[in-house]
Amino acid sequence: MQTNQGYRINEPLSSIGTGWPAEDAMSRTCRRTILMLAVIAGCAGASPAVSAVQVPDQLSPGADESLDMIVNARGVQIYECRAKKDRGGEYEWAFVAPEADLFDAAGNRIGKHYAGPHWEAKDGSRIAGTVKENAAAPVADSIPWLLLAAKPAGPLGAFSRITSVQRVNTAGGVAPKAGCYEAVAGTRARVDYSADYYFFTRK
Repeated sequence: MQTNQGYRINEPLSSIGTGWPAEDAMSRTCRRTILMLAVIAGCAGASPAVSAVQVPDQLSPGADESLDMIVNARGVQIYECRAKKDRGGEYEWAFVAPEADLFDAAGNRIGKHYAGPHWEAKDGSRIAGTVKENAAAPVADSIPWLLLAAKPAGPLGAFSRITSVQRVNTAGGVAPKAGCYEAVAGTRARVDYSADYYFFTRK
């Protein structure tokens, strides 16, 4: 049985040892070409999404769910200056909706995120989310991390099988800390944010 001797790809096979016959330049070129094509083919193969973040236990998806894809969102969280309920004369920035574009790992725009909350793929498939749990973001002045239950809200497609969504790695997006009072009631603020959305499906 031959053992692995740690061969280097670019080393002429004739110099490796007696286990290989000498090869001419054309043979070596062909062998290197085959090896390179094999490497390229391996890199081109689809790889499953892998979580790169640790989340609090309460944000864990169901045991019967597995990570399907990770999308990055960049956009704004929209707030409106409104009178506080049951507290006459006081005003606050109330959350209205997100408005963001969704991108894959290669930076390609693959969809959008908007009121509902909804996530919609470019093929028209979309899901609606309902918040189940939340946890404070580890980065200051950032919107919370979330676990949401998801259900289809459109035609079949890239997003239609998603059953849970995690919002993690948030940056920014919190409501303004001042500037909301009676004279500006109804004014909207658009606060920049980014986040990663982890989409889970049934196993």
